[in-house]
Amino acid sequence: MLKYATIKPSVYIESTVVSYLVARPSSNPVLAARQKASRQLWENYADRFEFVTSHIVHNEIRQGNAGAARQRLEAVTLLRILETPPEVDTLAQKLLDSGAVPRNSLPDAQHIAIATVHNVEYLVSWNHRHIVNENKREHIEQICQEAGFQLTTICTPTQLMEDTQVKEAPEKHPDFDPETYTDPILEECYRIKAEISAQFKTPAEFSAYLKAMEEEDKRNGIKYVPYDPSKHTPPEKSDDDD
Repeated sequence: MLKYATIKPSVYIESTVVSYLVARPSSNPVLAARQKASRQLWENYADRFEFVTSHIVHNEIRQGNAGAARQRLEAVTLLRILETPPEVDTLAQKLLDSGAVPRNSLPDAQHIAIATVHNVEYLVSWNHRHIVNENKREHIEQICQEAGFQLTTICTPTQLMEDTQVKEAPEKHPDFDPETYTDPILEECYRIKAEISAQFKTPAEFSAYLKAMEEEDKRNGIKYVPYDPSKHTPPEKSDDDD
C-alpha cells in the first residue's frame, strides 16, 4: 500500500491526529488506541519522517476549547507550514464538484489538495468519513490524476507505522465501522470542519481568508514552505490512456 523514498519522506499531519495527540487519556478502547498510535508516531517516528502541516490545520485546531486549542497549537509549533497556492484551490474544487469529497467538507478537500499539490508522500488522518475512506480512495485518486497530480498516500498513523515495521503495533478493533465510528474527539473535529465549511462557499474564498492570515504570520516572522512546481510529479500514463 505505502510507498518508500530514499530521502526522508514528508508526512502531512491532519488536524484529527493533533486532536488525539493532546487529548486527555481515555478509557474508551478505540479512542485510547488512536491516542496511543498518535503519540507513538509523534514520539518514535519524528526522526524517520519530516512532519509538515498547513494553515488549514492551524485554522481548525485553534478553535474549540481555549485550553485544548492552545495545546494543539503548541504541538505543531515547530512543524513546517505549507503555503496554499492557486493549484490547491483548483484541485480542491474538482474534488468537491466530482463528489469525491462532499461539498460540506471543504477543509477536507483542501487537506487532500495541499498535500497532493506539494507532492507530500503521506497524509495521516483519523478522518475515515472523507479522507481515510477506502470507498472514496479510487475516486479521489482519479480526480487528482485527471488534474495532473499523483495523489499523496492517505493513511492512518497506525497504517503508516505498521508499514514501517513498528515494534509494538497499536491495538486493532475489527468489530466496528471506522466510517461511522465517532467519539468526543472526532465529534469536535467534525463540528469544527462543518462550521468552517458553512462560512465559505468555495475553496478560493476559503483560501483568500487563509492567505490573509498567512501574510500576517509572515509579517510576524513565521516562515512557510512555498510551492515548488519543479517537484510536481505527474501521474504515470498507463496503456489504457492511449
